[in-house]
Amino acid sequence: MTRILVIGKSGQLAQALVGVGGEAVLCPGRSVIDLLDAASHASALESLAPDIVINTGAFTSVDGAESAPDAASALNVEGPRSLAEACDERGIPLIHISTDCVFDGTKPSAYTPEDVPHPLGIYGQTKLDGERAVREVAEKSLIVRVSWLFSRFGGNFVRTMLALAQTRDAVTVVSDQFGCPTHTPDLARALLDMAGQAAAPGFDAWGVYHLAGSGETNRATMARAIYNESGRLGGPVADVVPILTVDYPTPAQRPLNARLDMTSTRDTFRIDLPPWTEGLKATVETMVKEMSA
Repeated sequence: MTRILVIGKSGQLAQALVGVGGEAVLCPGRSVIDLLDAASHASALESLAPDIVINTGAFTSVDGAESAPDAASALNVEGPRSLAEACDERGIPLIHISTDCVFDGTKPSAYTPEDVPHPLGIYGQTKLDGERAVREVAEKSLIVRVSWLFSRFGGNFVRTMLALAQTRDAVTVVSDQFGCPTHTPDLARALLDMAGQAAAPGFDAWGVYHLAGSGETNRATMARAIYNESGRLGGPVADVVPILTVDYPTPAQRPLNARLDMTSTRDTFRIDLPPWTEGLKATVETMVKEMSA
């Protein structure tokens, strides 16, 4: 059994990895390994002796990073660099999670790992700098960019839409941001599969990969899908009022095109994620049950 150490504990991806990985996943939290504490990286790797590490820890507030660049850099660049150094010194492979926000969204088709990044804001820039830091110091590293995560864990678009519908008859949602929604438990299963392959003797396909749910949509259409499923289950619903991103200002710009091409991931790892609509149904069902409990 491959021993997989997960960095981060409270985020939805870390929780999903623990939920689907069982005893193979070690997720001790910041009391044992803190992304901001370089000394804890070495001590945890020595004491836990994992076969591979998955770093899910990050400063994830896209808007918040605009007013807290130093905090974003510490968690997204310096912490991962230190972790990568500790892993490299011990020959332990590292999977580092990144984001579609390293791109500016101007490409008309889905982004491949070979496309040149161009972040629009501080969050995306720190995530790109973190990718580069990891690749510079850890030969045995995989950068995995993910997109539009949702699940029953933590805060995400599905939970936000359902919460808004409890107090509003209509919600305004951008209709010109396109992406590949990703059910986090499906992503977790794929990452564990990748981890098992990467930890095996002889693996050498290190580099950058994309992992996202099958299918694509825009935010407004996704919101309607959430309410359609919620309404079917007797949960909260609201009318969706589409709006253009230019008319919905936020502290940080988002890429209008956040679609990720998974071709190289399929070719290398033989991994493909299920349609995002399947995971959406399961997620909405769970959340509606929680609301009515």
